[in-house]
Amino acid sequence: MQKLSPSFSGALRTFSFWIANGTVGMPLLKGIDYSCIFEEPSALEQAYAIFANVIEMDDEGVVCNAKHAEMRAAQFIRSYVDENYTVEPEFEGWEVALY
Repeated sequence: MQKLSPSFSGALRTFSFWIANGTVGMPLLKGIDYSCIFEEPSALEQAYAIFANVIEMDDEGVVCNAKHAEMRAAQFIRSYVDENYTVEPEFEGWEVALY
């Protein structure tokens, strides 16, 4: 049975820590209170889905783009809390898919 790699587990743990302590997506979210996503489960679910859909690993399970995956999730969070923010580039369907 295949398991998640230590690299992915570490990236997910780090992302979760940054989400929880208010430091995810710096500098994009610097000074922005996004705590409302903890009151709206579907918003937090979408941020995690984007992170999980965007992250890539090599054949050995080593994460290759953790910062990029974090930034795409942070862009979603910013767009969720700031109606004047526009995500660039726009999300593609595969990035926001909920499986």
